[in-house]
Amino acid sequence: MDRKQFMTLVGTSIGAIVLQHCLSGCKNEKDEAIDPNNGPGTGNTGLTLDLSNAAYAALNTNGGYVYVSGIIVARTSAGAYIAVSQACTHQGVSVQYRSSNNDFYCSAHGSRFSTTGAVVAGPATSALKQYKTELTGTTLRVTE
Repeated sequence: MDRKQFMTLVGTSIGAIVLQHCLSGCKNEKDEAIDPNNGPGTGNTGLTLDLSNAAYAALNTNGGYVYVSGIIVARTSAGAYIAVSQACTHQGVSVQYRSSNNDFYCSAHGSRFSTTGAVVAGPATSALKQYKTELTGTTLRVTE
């Protein structure tokens, strides 16, 4: 085997490893593949979050939030669960929930959104998509 063949083999192997890692990253909390055709935004079943799962521990505390499948799910300071699309409508940066202000905030350019996703301050001009939440025991459902 000459040097060129060796380098081609090494490059192909590294590429395969990176591709496998990227593909395995598209998993949810139960290690099931996320189906983009079956969730919020598609009119289908939505998300089910098991709040006893460590991945969602932040939702057990008022003011906590998590990102799941392009949605930010938060627990208000009053204890209610709310969910809106994660990406700011201005330039797509992930918004954060601020319990002290009871709003969603985009740190990139300062856009603020109410807990229903409505624009409170720009530069964003479009609302975040709002989702319904329903808690049963330790199971939180997020639907359209």
